[in-house]
Amino acid sequence: MPGGQDTDIERRDVAQGAGMAALARLGAVIEVVAQPIYTWLFGIATYGIYIVLWSAVNMAEKIVDLSLTEALQRVVPTQQEDAAHAAVRFALTVTVIPATLIALAVSLNAEAIAGLLSVAPEDAPRLPFIIALFAWALPLWTFIEVATAAARARRAFGPEIRLRIFWEQLVRLALAVALFFAGMTSIGLLVAHLLSLALVAILAVRLLGRYYDLRLLLTAPTTGALRGNLLGSGVALLPSAVTRRTLNDLPPVLLNVMLPGAQGATAAGLFGIARKVASIPLIVRQAFLYVLAPLSSAQAARDRKRIAPLYAFASRISAALVIPIGGLLILLGSEILSLFAPGAGAAIMMLTILVAARMGEAVIGPATPIVEMTGHRGWPLVNSLIGIGSWALLAILLTPSMGGEGMAIAVAVGAVAVAWAAVCELWFAERLHPFDGLFLRGLAAGLAGFAALAAIGWAVEPLGAPIRAAILIVTFLPLCWVTLRLGLDREDREALGRPARTAKLV
Repeated sequence: MPGGQDTDIERRDVAQGAGMAALARLGAVIEVVAQPIYTWLFGIATYGIYIVLWSAVNMAEKIVDLSLTEALQRVVPTQQEDAAHAAVRFALTVTVIPATLIALAVSLNAEAIAGLLSVAPEDAPRLPFIIALFAWALPLWTFIEVATAAARARRAFGPEIRLRIFWEQLVRLALAVALFFAGMTSIGLLVAHLLSLALVAILAVRLLGRYYDLRLLLTAPTTGALRGNLLGSGVALLPSAVTRRTLNDLPPVLLNVMLPGAQGATAAGLFGIARKVASIPLIVRQAFLYVLAPLSSAQAARDRKRIAPLYAFASRISAALVIPIGGLLILLGSEILSLFAPGAGAAIMMLTILVAARMGEAVIGPATPIVEMTGHRGWPLVNSLIGIGSWALLAILLTPSMGGEGMAIAVAVGAVAVAWAAVCELWFAERLHPFDGLFLRGLAAGLAGFAALAAIGWAVEPLGAPIRAAILIVTFLPLCWVTLRLGLDREDREALGRPARTAKLV
């Protein structure tokens, strides 16, 4: 591993950027906290329809954006100002216009689409109107995704903090509660979601204005070479991005379609609940995904070997943090699900399986964005085929007999297979891997943290579930301090900057 001041600066850059990105991703935690309220207000079956429609929008967005959100991370850091602005305008143009046309087509054919979905009898008459209305989330979400990706391409790793946490999640929650008490007991959640997206889209224009000249954004000339580079990068990354969306968003849609009536809507809702809670460990992983994408692109253009310390550093922190986080969620699974509407406890096995998969993805580090950002255009397709193939095979074999639990197993295997495929590719082709003595130290600290939580939970179990949960939560943060203190060496801890000094990690 390269030493010296340059390496320290790179670690510090990664740590600071990941910290800001993690704050931005805390919107996922707020979203998880909001889900029990949504299920109590609107019911699990109606919540299930919301999950299905939002999953469909997410799937469609990831296809229609041609992975230009990821391509901007690769292209913008390597371009002069005119070309960078032209790349962002081109990405917005070729994604938002098709998304708008798709939304129009879905609205005009909402009646036919409604016949494909399973809903509770009381929701069936309103379903065509719900579909026609919610279809317009697609162009709004597409614009938000591309605009925030353009900001991240400027290495502004945390610009979505206010958008993602306050304006998107908290405003959505406030609107949903207000609309419910105003009498919109069936479509209030979807209307609240649509209104919050509209507000965030307006604010995303201001976000673009912070990191780009809006006038230059409209006038910068786009060359054929730039368009080809952006589209080529995006299409190469598209299989990987679609695979991630497929494994995340298609399962509740399939569960809804496969099971009749309210049963299908409820199954989708239960899977959605488990998926939301299981997304918490991804905060650490996605923080490094966001940071390592543009940094890997910039480093690869100069010296590919200098990616190695960034990769190893991110992997060590992930191993030390994600295992205790995932362990806490598994140990408190029943208590967490009890916060949702009655019947949510049936999701306990799905939650455990999906959290374990997220831990398996996270501890091996950010290999996927490094593969995507360092010019290996064929590998994302190979990884996607591995992930989708293993998921589809297991889903076909397990879902008919095991229902949601079978689908969760299939998703878990597919997601971990994609992550490990990227690790193997970097290992054999670039001789890049994070698995040294320092990684094993971080992994051992994370596993010890999980074991300590499990032992504490077992010891206090006779005191009852509420007291047990309270003790585990109170113990968790000090335990994370210990795993970081023991799992990272002094240079790693110093690279964490002011938060580490404040917490007395160094």
